[in-house]
Amino acid sequence: MLALATTHEGDVPLFLRPLDGNSSDKVTLASAVEALHEQLRTPESDPSCFVADSGVYSEANMRRFNEAKIRWISRVPETSKEAKAVVETIAERTQWQNSEDEQTHCFTQTMSLPQGEERWVIVRTQQGEARAQATLKRQVAKAERSWKQKLWHFSNQRFACEADAQSALARELKGLPAWLEVQSELVSSEHHVGKGRPRKDAAPTMQWHIRATVSVKQPQVEQEARRKVCFIVATNALDSAILSDQELVTMYKEQGSVERGFRFLKDPLFLASSVFVKKPERIVALGLIMVLCLLVYRLAEHRLRTRLAETEQFLPDQLNRPTARPTMRWVFQCFEGIELLHIHSALGMKSLVLRLQPMHRLVLALLGPPYENIYTNSS
Repeated sequence: MLALATTHEGDVPLFLRPLDGNSSDKVTLASAVEALHEQLRTPESDPSCFVADSGVYSEANMRRFNEAKIRWISRVPETSKEAKAVVETIAERTQWQNSEDEQTHCFTQTMSLPQGEERWVIVRTQQGEARAQATLKRQVAKAERSWKQKLWHFSNQRFACEADAQSALARELKGLPAWLEVQSELVSSEHHVGKGRPRKDAAPTMQWHIRATVSVKQPQVEQEARRKVCFIVATNALDSAILSDQELVTMYKEQGSVERGFRFLKDPLFLASSVFVKKPERIVALGLIMVLCLLVYRLAEHRLRTRLAETEQFLPDQLNRPTARPTMRWVFQCFEGIELLHIHSALGMKSLVLRLQPMHRLVLALLGPPYENIYTNSS
């Protein structure tokens, strides 16, 4: 495994640490944050802020960060007892803060926890609501069909007494979702033991069975959808004047830079999977080379995008539409096919760069003179 940290701007890798394959996220992520915080040594007037997913969040880790004066942002796991209690109160909330585009809604709550005070921002988005409602609708329809079939089979069972029938129904209903409701009716019938026509003086025995129907409780479905759509972003930066709720949510959502870095490393075109190394120290060396490649890639991409923004220029994307945020992978593809021709003659050697187009020259000019010099015709 590989622990990787990148910058918020430009996705530039800052830190890597090879890890054992059986390492726990809650342990390795926390130690990686502490190591990077120690290396950066940023002044207290401008402290760094570390953003991580819910894998790092725990009482022990947050206590360590607070003691080390590390400012952090993380998502609170849904399994947390405190998180469940907060989410349960969302139905009572009538006042939500809206973002400028009216797509994100949130409210803030200060939590006094064993590890210290934290600011929790409970977030829901309209896009997330639509997605959660569609998912839950499919789950409800599937569960309703499954329980109808299950209760139909159960209604064909016969029991010797009422108590046995009620006990069997209670066992059958274990695991029933909160948004499904079962209505049951106990029915008795006479039954003769044995095969064929019973004797005239034979006394029938009583049997019991249960007729059960299942229905959906719509209010509980809507409540479950609201609960599923909400997530909690937490931080130990309590002053919203320094870091507003909207900035907090935006910074958390933009943590995908690390995942984009891993996507680069795992890309089949990178060919890392074709390199077999057996010794642990060689695996570590390969990891270092891979992250150095990512470093060069991200720095070039960040420089190109910055220069495009500064000069208000654009490059064509894959669909020939103007873009100010091209990926270096696309730029590399655009530079495929450019060749260097060496001509030897009695007068000496002359080198020509072939198939260089205006778009290529623009990229080189934006990247700077060293890049232009490489592609300049030389005699």
